[in-house]
Amino acid sequence: MEVHPLHKYRQESLDTLLSSIPFYKAIKQQDQYQYDLLMSYSRVIEYRPGEVLMEQGQNDQWLYFLLRGQLAVVVGSGESDRKVVNYITPGEVFGDLAILIDHQRTATIVADPHCKSVMVFGTDFTVFGELEDVHKISVNTKLEYYRNMVHNLRWKLEVYRMSYPDQAFASNHRKVKLYTGPKGTLEELKSLDEQARALARLLVHWNFEFDRLSISPREKLDYNTLIALG
Repeated sequence: MEVHPLHKYRQESLDTLLSSIPFYKAIKQQDQYQYDLLMSYSRVIEYRPGEVLMEQGQNDQWLYFLLRGQLAVVVGSGESDRKVVNYITPGEVFGDLAILIDHQRTATIVADPHCKSVMVFGTDFTVFGELEDVHKISVNTKLEYYRNMVHNLRWKLEVYRMSYPDQAFASNHRKVKLYTGPKGTLEELKSLDEQARALARLLVHWNFEFDRLSISPREKLDYNTLIALG
């Protein structure tokens, strides 16, 4: 692992790196001050093939976005029964579930051994403060973040539903109500937070259930094989 402070990057290079992440791209366009503030709480990290980024059961308040390469999402309580259940591709967020519901990491994240390098952008989420605290992070910035988060969570859950339609809880995310009130308000922010938490709990449930599901051959790559490939 190699950590790169953002002051080492030229502004143009940093903006190009983050152009694949809708949240940061939108904030850059909307509010330069908010963008710069987020950058002051962020860093770029590079990982070697097969290197573990985070372990299941850990606690921390960092939010991560994949910039380059691919990551494997591994679940399982022991070294012998860990298996890959999903992959993270550039532009996707990870580490969000633990932050949303104040929960331990529900999966281990490993740099795909088939990638030459993996580059990740991380932001210390403590800068966001309490949901209604807008002294540092504005309402508009928080709304942009939560809109993206809810969209991503619904998309992940829909992918799982299509992959495992026979699960009794496969469509539960569709029961989480959308917000229909005035846009750009604290009421919308509160609703998005409630949606995100409900969807995050469903995704955690999926992660815990994967040990008992029928996994496709591509996903039956166990943890030890993944590390050995690196």
